[in-house]
Amino acid sequence: MAANAQGVAEAPFVWHPSNTAEAWQLKQTFGAEGVFTAGGTLLRTQWESGLAAMPTHLINVGAIEELHRLGMDGESQTGHIGTMITLSEIRTSPLIHKNFPLLTEAARNIAAPSIRNLATIGGNVLSMVGDSIPALLLYDPVLHWHDGSNGLEEPLSEWLSTAAVHAAWKERLLIAVELAKPTLDTNTKRFVAYHKVGRRDAFTPSVITAAISLQLDPDHRLSDVRIALGGGQTIPSRLEAVEAFLTGKPADKKAITQVYGMILESFEPKGDAFVPVSYRKKAAANLIASELWKASR
Repeated sequence: MAANAQGVAEAPFVWHPSNTAEAWQLKQTFGAEGVFTAGGTLLRTQWESGLAAMPTHLINVGAIEELHRLGMDGESQTGHIGTMITLSEIRTSPLIHKNFPLLTEAARNIAAPSIRNLATIGGNVLSMVGDSIPALLLYDPVLHWHDGSNGLEEPLSEWLSTAAVHAAWKERLLIAVELAKPTLDTNTKRFVAYHKVGRRDAFTPSVITAAISLQLDPDHRLSDVRIALGGGQTIPSRLEAVEAFLTGKPADKKAITQVYGMILESFEPKGDAFVPVSYRKKAAANLIASELWKASR
């Protein structure tokens, strides 16, 4: 393990652990005064905007080999994405594009190339509002943590539902995200789509992020419907009631119209001074209805 001071008044002291055990131990030593960092793009934004104080110690996990692993288990059809994998690596990975195409599309729509070269999938997830999360949620994601013992596995959806209230996860180190490749039933076709709606094409916080995956049988009936929404400061989630409603139904105008109304009624995004809640609701409902119509055709 190496450490170095930055030589600037009030700058954090930076530590460079060589493995997950060292990183976790440093966090236990420094507590709230020590913060894990990888690409650092989110942390810098928080410091510059005054949303977070600069810590005394930064624990740079970039040199930990385990966090850079990317692979696919052919037998279980699960993918392993280390948290230090950058968004640029995700965007250009043939393995991810073949098995988890929605994640490739999400990475392509996040920030500018210079940011994607630094920003990691781990940082995007731990922000709780990252634009990759709606895509990840459609692949039954499981978070793998180092917690000082034998490790901890936790579904991403469960972590998102409690992370804002229970901060114990900040004492752990996120190692990887595990994804499950959807199976394709015989005689069905799978339709997938990802969209990010922003106020302009350049690097900007999203208004709405939407991901959808479904199967269509020869009679155009829907199965394995998966829909997730996020955007802005809204914590992404699956639309389980909408998914259940669509399962087994034909992808026709009547069903799509009902889904549009369900999203307007049940989706609860967070608004801000620029984009009100009502606009986000309509944008989300329009996106999902549009993609269902495309799938039906």
